[in-house]
Amino acid sequence: MTDRRQDGPAPADLAAVAEQLGRTPRGVRAVAHRCPCGLPDVIETAPRLPDGTPFPTLYYLTCPKAASAIGTLEAGGTMRRMQERLAEDPELAERYAAAHADYVRRRDEAAHEDGIEPLPPGTQSAGGMPERVKCLHALVAHELAAPGVNPFGREALDALPEWWRGGPCVRVEQEGGDR
Repeated sequence: MTDRRQDGPAPADLAAVAEQLGRTPRGVRAVAHRCPCGLPDVIETAPRLPDGTPFPTLYYLTCPKAASAIGTLEAGGTMRRMQERLAEDPELAERYAAAHADYVRRRDEAAHEDGIEPLPPGTQSAGGMPERVKCLHALVAHELAAPGVNPFGREALDALPEWWRGGPCVRVEQEGGDR
Protein backbone atom coordinates (compact mmCIF):
# COMPACT_ATOMS: atom_id res chain seq x y z
CA MET A 1 0.00 0.00 0.00
CA THR A 2 1.84 3.07 -1.22
CA ASP A 3 0.65 6.60 -0.54
CA ARG A 4 1.76 8.40 -3.68
CA ARG A 5 1.22 12.11 -3.35
CA GLN A 6 2.52 14.49 -5.95
CA ASP A 7 3.81 16.72 -3.19
CA GLY A 8 5.37 13.90 -1.15
CA PRO A 9 4.38 12.37 2.17
CA ALA A 10 2.18 14.24 4.63
CA PRO A 11 3.95 16.23 7.35
CA ALA A 12 2.43 13.96 10.03
CA ASP A 13 3.92 10.91 8.29
CA LEU A 14 7.34 12.56 8.11
CA ALA A 15 7.08 13.44 11.80
CA ALA A 16 6.21 9.84 12.66
CA VAL A 17 9.12 8.51 10.60
CA ALA A 18 11.52 10.99 12.22
CA GLU A 19 10.34 9.83 15.64
CA GLN A 20 10.70 6.17 14.62
CA LEU A 21 14.24 6.67 13.30
CA GLY A 22 15.36 9.17 15.90
CA ARG A 23 16.51 11.50 13.12
CA THR A 24 15.17 13.44 10.17
CA PRO A 25 14.65 11.05 7.25
CA ARG A 26 16.39 11.83 3.97
CA GLY A 27 15.04 11.53 0.45
CA VAL A 28 11.55 10.30 1.37
CA ARG A 29 9.38 9.91 -1.72
CA ALA A 30 6.34 8.17 -0.24
CA VAL A 31 4.93 5.99 2.49
CA ALA A 32 5.32 2.56 0.90
CA HIS A 33 3.39 0.65 3.57
CA ARG A 34 1.43 1.37 6.72
CA CYS A 35 1.43 -0.69 9.87
CA PRO A 36 -1.98 -1.95 11.00
CA CYS A 37 -1.73 0.77 13.70
CA GLY A 38 -1.92 3.35 10.89
CA LEU A 39 1.60 4.75 11.06
CA PRO A 40 4.14 4.36 8.26
CA ASP A 41 6.34 1.29 8.68
CA VAL A 42 8.08 1.38 5.29
CA ILE A 43 9.08 4.45 3.32
CA GLU A 44 10.16 4.70 -0.28
CA THR A 45 13.34 6.72 -0.63
CA ALA A 46 14.90 8.44 -3.61
CA PRO A 47 17.66 6.51 -5.38
CA ARG A 48 19.94 9.49 -4.84
CA LEU A 49 20.20 11.78 -1.85
CA PRO A 50 19.67 15.50 -2.46
CA ASP A 51 23.45 15.95 -2.90
CA GLY A 52 23.49 13.26 -5.64
CA THR A 53 25.00 10.50 -3.51
CA PRO A 54 23.66 7.09 -4.58
CA PHE A 55 21.22 5.60 -2.08
CA PRO A 56 20.38 2.06 -3.22
CA THR A 57 17.81 1.30 -0.49
CA LEU A 58 14.45 2.05 -2.12
CA TYR A 59 12.30 0.59 0.67
CA TYR A 60 13.34 1.41 4.20
CA LEU A 61 11.77 -0.19 7.27
CA THR A 62 11.08 2.52 9.85
CA CYS A 63 9.09 0.86 12.65
CA PRO A 64 11.37 0.12 15.62
CA LYS A 65 9.06 -2.63 16.91
CA ALA A 66 9.19 -4.45 13.56
CA ALA A 67 12.94 -3.86 13.33
CA SER A 68 13.46 -5.36 16.78
CA ALA A 69 11.38 -8.44 15.95
CA ILE A 70 13.33 -8.90 12.71
CA GLY A 71 16.60 -8.52 14.61
CA THR A 72 15.52 -11.43 16.81
CA LEU A 73 14.99 -13.56 13.69
CA GLU A 74 18.40 -12.59 12.36
CA ALA A 75 20.09 -13.42 15.68
CA GLY A 76 18.35 -16.80 15.69
CA GLY A 77 20.07 -17.95 12.49
CA THR A 78 17.19 -17.39 10.06
CA MET A 79 19.41 -15.74 7.44
CA ARG A 80 21.96 -18.58 7.56
CA ARG A 81 19.21 -21.15 6.96
CA MET A 82 17.76 -19.05 4.14
CA GLN A 83 21.20 -18.75 2.55
CA GLU A 84 21.62 -22.53 2.68
CA ARG A 85 18.24 -23.05 1.02
CA LEU A 86 19.09 -20.47 -1.63
CA ALA A 87 22.12 -22.56 -2.61
CA GLU A 88 20.12 -25.80 -2.66
CA ASP A 89 16.83 -24.80 -4.30
CA PRO A 90 17.03 -23.53 -7.90
CA GLU A 91 13.34 -22.50 -7.95
CA LEU A 92 13.79 -20.42 -4.80
CA ALA A 93 16.96 -18.88 -6.26
CA GLU A 94 14.99 -17.96 -9.38
CA ARG A 95 12.23 -16.30 -7.33
CA TYR A 96 14.82 -14.42 -5.29
CA ALA A 97 16.55 -13.23 -8.48
CA ALA A 98 13.14 -12.07 -9.75
CA ALA A 99 12.67 -10.12 -6.50
CA HIS A 100 16.05 -8.46 -7.10
CA ALA A 101 15.02 -7.54 -10.67
CA ASP A 102 11.74 -6.12 -9.35
CA TYR A 103 13.58 -4.01 -6.78
CA VAL A 104 16.01 -2.59 -9.34
CA ARG A 105 13.17 -1.90 -11.80
CA ARG A 106 11.16 -0.03 -9.17
CA ARG A 107 14.23 1.94 -8.09
CA ASP A 108 14.98 2.90 -11.70
CA GLU A 109 11.35 3.95 -12.20
CA ALA A 110 11.60 6.14 -9.10
CA ALA A 111 14.72 7.79 -10.51
CA HIS A 112 12.99 8.48 -13.83
CA GLU A 113 9.90 9.87 -12.03
CA ASP A 114 12.18 12.19 -10.03
CA GLY A 115 14.12 13.27 -13.12
CA ILE A 116 17.41 11.96 -11.78
CA GLU A 117 19.90 9.51 -13.18
CA PRO A 118 19.24 5.89 -12.17
CA LEU A 119 21.96 4.13 -10.26
CA PRO A 120 24.53 2.37 -12.45
CA PRO A 121 23.81 -1.21 -13.54
CA GLY A 122 25.21 -3.66 -11.03
CA THR A 123 24.56 -1.42 -8.04
CA GLN A 124 23.40 -3.49 -5.09
CA SER A 125 19.67 -3.73 -4.55
CA ALA A 126 18.80 -4.66 -0.98
CA GLY A 127 19.31 -7.34 1.60
CA GLY A 128 22.03 -9.13 -0.36
CA MET A 129 19.84 -9.89 -3.38
CA PRO A 130 20.17 -11.75 -5.65
CA GLU A 131 22.88 -14.07 -4.35
CA ARG A 132 22.98 -13.59 -0.58
CA VAL A 133 20.59 -13.19 2.32
CA LYS A 134 22.18 -10.33 4.22
CA CYS A 135 19.48 -8.12 5.77
CA LEU A 136 15.99 -9.30 6.63
CA HIS A 137 14.94 -5.72 7.41
CA ALA A 138 15.41 -4.78 3.75
CA LEU A 139 13.75 -7.95 2.47
CA VAL A 140 10.73 -7.47 4.73
CA ALA A 141 10.45 -3.82 3.69
CA HIS A 142 10.41 -4.92 0.03
CA GLU A 143 7.72 -7.53 0.71
CA LEU A 144 5.55 -5.06 2.63
CA ALA A 145 5.86 -2.47 -0.16
CA ALA A 146 5.35 -5.01 -2.97
CA PRO A 147 3.39 -7.97 -1.56
CA GLY A 148 4.10 -11.35 -3.11
CA VAL A 149 7.40 -10.35 -4.68
CA ASN A 150 10.11 -11.26 -2.17
CA PRO A 151 10.08 -14.91 -1.01
CA PHE A 152 12.43 -14.40 1.94
CA GLY A 153 10.69 -11.18 2.93
CA ARG A 154 7.41 -13.13 3.00
CA GLU A 155 8.92 -15.95 5.07
CA ALA A 156 10.32 -13.50 7.58
CA LEU A 157 6.99 -11.66 7.83
CA ASP A 158 5.19 -14.94 8.44
CA ALA A 159 7.64 -15.77 11.25
CA LEU A 160 7.23 -12.42 13.02
CA PRO A 161 4.92 -11.77 15.94
CA GLU A 162 2.25 -9.11 15.48
CA TRP A 163 4.54 -6.27 16.54
CA TRP A 164 1.74 -3.68 16.34
CA ARG A 165 -0.55 -5.40 18.88
CA GLY A 166 0.81 -3.38 21.81
CA GLY A 167 -0.05 -0.12 20.08
CA PRO A 168 1.88 2.32 17.92
CA CYS A 169 5.66 2.34 18.15
CA VAL A 170 5.74 6.13 18.53
CA ARG A 171 3.37 8.93 19.38
CA VAL A 172 3.38 12.02 17.26
CA GLU A 173 1.59 15.29 17.73
CA GLN A 174 -1.50 15.64 15.63
CA GLU A 175 -2.68 18.95 14.28
CA GLY A 176 -4.03 20.96 17.18
CA GLY A 177 -1.34 19.70 19.58
CA ASP A 178 -2.89 16.36 20.63
CA ARG A 179 -0.61 13.39 21.22
